[in-house]
Amino acid sequence: MPTGSLQGQVALVTGAGRGIGREIAIGLAAEGMAVGLVGRTHETLTDTLKECVRHGARGVAVTADVCRIGAVREAVRVVERDLGPVDLLINNAGTVDRAEVPIWETDANQWWQVMETNLRGPYNLLRCVLPGMVQRGRGRVVNLSSGFALRPDGHYTAYATSKGALLQLSDNMADSLAGHGVVVLDISPGAVATDMTAGMPMFEGMKTWGSVPYMVAVTVDAARGRFDGLHGRFIHAGRDDLEELVNRAEEIRAVDARTLRLRPYKDDDPMV
Repeated sequence: MPTGSLQGQVALVTGAGRGIGREIAIGLAAEGMAVGLVGRTHETLTDTLKECVRHGARGVAVTADVCRIGAVREAVRVVERDLGPVDLLINNAGTVDRAEVPIWETDANQWWQVMETNLRGPYNLLRCVLPGMVQRGRGRVVNLSSGFALRPDGHYTAYATSKGALLQLSDNMADSLAGHGVVVLDISPGAVATDMTAGMPMFEGMKTWGSVPYMVAVTVDAARGRFDGLHGRFIHAGRDDLEELVNRAEEIRAVDARTLRLRPYKDDDPMV
């Protein structure tokens, strides 16, 4: 049940017009957060905003393409003007390879569109939101990740590469952000039923999907600070024992687990 535990805070959610982004925005609003909704389609954003307002939350919907830095800069300006400084950034907007084919059969333009949306988009948001967080000495970022970030997939090369790169980006900026009180997490929801996943051939006929409400609850917990000890790490909400991860956060950091690393092939591998 909603507790209002995030009252007074502001979230910015990309891809908030539908799917996981919509449900996350509504879940945060139910906990008292003001929500800035960013996406490409005005009608769907407006629908999400109405639902958030029904929970008594303040909100604003801004149409913007996350791949365009100018549009993102203006969207952040509007959200912060109307709601206040962003406490939580949810990088959710994303897309996937249109066809399940090997790379030499892909559409080059669509392949790069996936890369731009899934990597350049989050970068643009980070570039515009992080200066304020760093200046204030607090903030949280949740990048919606995927198991594809951790394993090769010859039929979704753009999606897998972009999610792997996003995970590496989080790792590369984690140390510098920690010194300013800003937490970054990469959270995979697992295979949940959305418009995007429903169109992926690999999920055709899938009968058991992950829980969108559970992912919303995990995101709410991230906003509350439950996973701050896992700063810079990958969390698989669909598979992990989250309580164990939280309890072993210090050990996970000490052994540098839950990050992308080159695996050595022998003890004295010079690449280690």
